[in-house]
Amino acid sequence: MRPKIRFLSDQLIQQIIAEAKQLLCTLGVEMQNRHALDLLADAGAQVDFKKWQIRFTDKLIDDAVKSTPSSFKLFDTLGVETHQFEGDKVYFTPGSAALHILDHQSGQIRKPLTADYIQYVKVVSQLNYIASQSTALIPSDVHENISDSYRLFLSLLYGRKPVVTGAFTIEAFRIMKELQLAVRGTESALREKPLTIFSCCPTSPLKWSEVTSQNVMDCAQYSIPIELIAMPLSGFIAPVSLVGSLIQHTAETLSGIVLSQLSRPGTPLLYGGSPAIFDVRYETTPMGAIETMMIDCAYNEIGKYMGIPTQAYISLSDAKNLDAQAGMESGMGATLAVLAGINSISGPGMIDFESCQSLEKLVLDNELSGMCYRLVKGIEPRQDFPAQPIFEELLQEQHLLISEHTRRYLREEHFFPGPVIDRANRARWREEGGQTLGDRAHAQVQKFLKSYRLPELSPDIMKSLVQLMEQEASRVGQDRLPERPEN
Repeated sequence: MRPKIRFLSDQLIQQIIAEAKQLLCTLGVEMQNRHALDLLADAGAQVDFKKWQIRFTDKLIDDAVKSTPSSFKLFDTLGVETHQFEGDKVYFTPGSAALHILDHQSGQIRKPLTADYIQYVKVVSQLNYIASQSTALIPSDVHENISDSYRLFLSLLYGRKPVVTGAFTIEAFRIMKELQLAVRGTESALREKPLTIFSCCPTSPLKWSEVTSQNVMDCAQYSIPIELIAMPLSGFIAPVSLVGSLIQHTAETLSGIVLSQLSRPGTPLLYGGSPAIFDVRYETTPMGAIETMMIDCAYNEIGKYMGIPTQAYISLSDAKNLDAQAGMESGMGATLAVLAGINSISGPGMIDFESCQSLEKLVLDNELSGMCYRLVKGIEPRQDFPAQPIFEELLQEQHLLISEHTRRYLREEHFFPGPVIDRANRARWREEGGQTLGDRAHAQVQKFLKSYRLPELSPDIMKSLVQLMEQEASRVGQDRLPERPEN
């Protein structure tokens, strides 16, 4: 039996959805995009073009929810299926868009460079329990106007896994779409085998910017999957109560669902978010707070109730280093996320309020993800009935180390993490160098960098990717891209 956790009753979910719909139909949302206003007005919404204000109807909302697929798949750069978002299937992806990287050698955070991003892709490509890449770091050595497309470019050039990404400008979408087409070949092939998920974020409270609303419509045009990332902050720009924050999150997410489905019915999406409570003592938004995790798990239940796959920024930490706090917050978040059945779990590698990535933490979180996969397999009998023959053998041999039953089920029943997790006794630990967690994680990072091999993209595709990125750099006045390693 798969273990599960729930925070909301069906009755409470129904109340939250009803209140959210009421907000959308009376107060409405602000949407600063004329094309979106026209689209919604034509569909029957009440639109105040002067105030950029939209009031929805129950029918618009209900029809959009019905139009949203209950499942969809992702594929890697070679066209191999990697994800099927449905039911309680869970997948881990690194947290994204960090402004800093934690440098293991100095112990300090700094701005990432192209070389850091490439190392990140090389490491992620070899993490067995991290199913996708994300555009996790923002390299500081390229023009800011191409930072979105440049991160996707490096991910496709050096990695094979699908990519969770996004655009901070309207213009960036065009080149990011072209990069995907360079890999897939045609628009129909990209629709059939999606390669990316785009994060599209409303602004709390109840607002969509021109950029993010346009991103939703652009993604829908090409059937590029979307994850809607509403970010209410409990007690600051959302009600302090968790239920109140869930009502706001639901309203903001439903408004994005309507926009996506009006743009193209059947557009695949994840019912996601990155909400948090607001810690008034420090004026921070703790992603490692238990209430933040509870909101994540609860809105996942709301999305599932409406039949939509889900996503959450969870399994990350507010710690500033790879320390006990980082492990505690990430471990608690990952455990709750898999028990709740959140389909796309975004967070591994992240510390410092979604602002910093650590390659060492990423390899640790990979092991954490593996443990969580074992957790949700649950407990099932393995030829344990009748039990007497096994215990007769145990009493006779005084151990079961090499019994047929042990050899058959050992790997299924017991998860064996890699060398990042220390399970040696103290004497052996000392004999093998007495390494700290950080030392072991860094050694694993270095091992992955040495064992990395380029993905099997054709030379023509790789050449097209480079040409597209060079043209985009030239467009914004950057004469040349940063130097990259040959492999």
